[in-house]
Amino acid sequence: MIEAEDIHYSYPNKVEALKGVSITIKDGEFVAIMGQNGAGKSTFIKHFNGLLKPTQGRVKVDGVDTTKTSVASLARNVGFVFQNPDHQLFSETVEEEISFALKNFCFDKKIIEDRVTWALELLSINQYRKTSPFLLSGGERKRVALASVLAWDPQTLILDEPTIGQDHEQKEKLRQFIMQMKAQKKTIVIVTHDVEFVAECNPRVILMKDGKIIADGIGTAILTDPVMLELSSIVLPQIAEVFTKLGALGLPKNIIDIYEAKALLLKVRERLNK
Repeated sequence: MIEAEDIHYSYPNKVEALKGVSITIKDGEFVAIMGQNGAGKSTFIKHFNGLLKPTQGRVKVDGVDTTKTSVASLARNVGFVFQNPDHQLFSETVEEEISFALKNFCFDKKIIEDRVTWALELLSINQYRKTSPFLLSGGERKRVALASVLAWDPQTLILDEPTIGQDHEQKEKLRQFIMQMKAQKKTIVIVTHDVEFVAECNPRVILMKDGKIIADGIGTAILTDPVMLELSSIVLPQIAEVFTKLGALGLPKNIIDIYEAKALLLKVRERLNK
């Protein structure tokens, strides 16, 4: 469980990035944090594994106050993937990058080999096993960074803009994996501008603006609220926009899932054909 109580944070240049943020993220929850650039999203999630310490307030992860423990001790259970993969990649090969944390956590050699192969295949980067990550494209480096965290199977996964640089196929693989982790009662927190990706996943959605939380609720409620989305500089998901316009036909407006939308439209067609 992640508990944030009245978090304030100011950078050394005196810019106040967080202004009294409080939330509780329960074990097994899937949460998307959204908002315009400068809203405080990335600053906020860096408190979840101790990368940043609050200027005021308190953050507890699984009952542990992050100000009273190290990033290293939190890292075993809280995996963090940065928005910019170059901020966490450093090894000479992709294989070494993915195995680094596993070795530090003292996994057995056979388990390390199996987990590295699993992560390489999951993220479709097996062909780059012996390649330097710095020779890869931005999207590929992003997948290496993600693989290096997924390999040690943390209980909590924090992803900062995970879909940037990824094509539709990779986004769908990521979505399926996230839903698999959710089924395993893992805790997943993502920061993203990708409203369509969030709509397909339908997690709990938190909207931030100017260092504060301005909305918090289920995806179908938040992502179909044009007022709150406009305040957060987020556009309606395409499915929600379509069903908003179809509301005059008696169809529900709070639809964001493409499969639910398809089922409803097929019912309408059947009714019209009778």
